[in-house]
Amino acid sequence: MPDSSLTPSGQTFEEVWTAADQIPGWMTKAQAEMLDEHARSLPDGSAVLEIGSHQGRSTVVLGRVMREKKGRVYAVDPFIDGKLFGGRKTRDAFEANIRNAGVEDTVELVCDYSTKIRKSWDKPFQMLYIDGKHDYWTYTDDLKWRVHLPPGAPVLVHDCFASFGVTLGTLAKVLPAKDLRYVRRAGSMALFRVEKPSRADRLRILRELPWFVRAQVIKGLLRLRLRGVARVVFGHDSPYDVY
Repeated sequence: MPDSSLTPSGQTFEEVWTAADQIPGWMTKAQAEMLDEHARSLPDGSAVLEIGSHQGRSTVVLGRVMREKKGRVYAVDPFIDGKLFGGRKTRDAFEANIRNAGVEDTVELVCDYSTKIRKSWDKPFQMLYIDGKHDYWTYTDDLKWRVHLPPGAPVLVHDCFASFGVTLGTLAKVLPAKDLRYVRRAGSMALFRVEKPSRADRLRILRELPWFVRAQVIKGLLRLRLRGVARVVFGHDSPYDVY
């Protein structure tokens, strides 16, 4: 398990999680701990770039850690209007949650499309978290943000082995990549580093495919309202998809 060591002010992961867990979202405690762990590992004064913030569940985790490190979180989200994304209403919730968590001076909202601003971006950051639109084209474009990262930097991807578009993008663009090494996952959240991968690193990606298939079968059972089957066969006792 990741280390829940103290930040300079004494804030533990459990305190960070207590603040974040009040916010609706699809990030589990284990995934939040992975974000917390790698944000804590950054030097003081560093920055994290987050793609896809929704109501701020993950943003608060990152913000609470980076506030203690006198760092920055760039939260990139266009907050598109419409029933699927929530638009202004979701942005209002995000901004309220950031204020309530006390990280409004640490988190800088960049209300724009990640694919639009990437090429002109000129602010350094040392960690990348991708949880934006989950289609193949957006995700694979978001992976290109790693060109801004220093060697060895962490790249975390939510729904990496649960979303069809993200998993396909990982197989197509990460598996053959010469500068991304797969490390491990927490649920569907994968940790990569900007490093040269070995053959074993590439094989570890392929070994996650049975977990992806399991996630898709569970998703199908839930759509068919067969939650009982998902519980008995797969131990998935939740009305929500695997994430």
